[in-house]
Amino acid sequence: MADYYTPTVIQQSISDTDMTPLELLFLAHIFDAERDGDGWYFFSEQGPSDMLSIERGALEAALAASEGAVDSTANRFVRAHLPDPQAIGPLPSHLDLDLSTTSWEFIMQDIVKRSSTLAYVTAVSSFTCSRMRPDGFGGAAVLISADEIMGKSTSDLLEEFIEHVAP
Repeated sequence: MADYYTPTVIQQSISDTDMTPLELLFLAHIFDAERDGDGWYFFSEQGPSDMLSIERGALEAALAASEGAVDSTANRFVRAHLPDPQAIGPLPSHLDLDLSTTSWEFIMQDIVKRSSTLAYVTAVSSFTCSRMRPDGFGGAAVLISADEIMGKSTSDLLEEFIEHVAP
């Protein structure tokens, strides 16, 4: 069996002042996060996570701290997925959040829209595989601005090159 990986780096550090507490909590679960001055460097050796397990109390606190600041993709997502406090029975201590219906790119775009210092954020990913499979290698680049999310994979580029030289 082959294992596929998507190591990814966000090339700009994101300032604390550009993120809400909820966005930081999400991004720190989607990616690995390291402090970089007064901001954060986000990366992932295996690939960004789209299934998050977050302690419910931390999630509720981050949402409460973020609610007055902005209405963001992260706020709307969490509000839609928090358990009803009026529900019968004990509430779970951790919540499993499936981000496959949204994307970390939209969270980053919200950050860029509000930022006074970021005109865009870029992400570079490589596609690797534990076996030498033809579909297991390549890469992609994504540019996220306030207005657009653009990306190309190495497959996209190869198709463009082939069209250029095709008779």
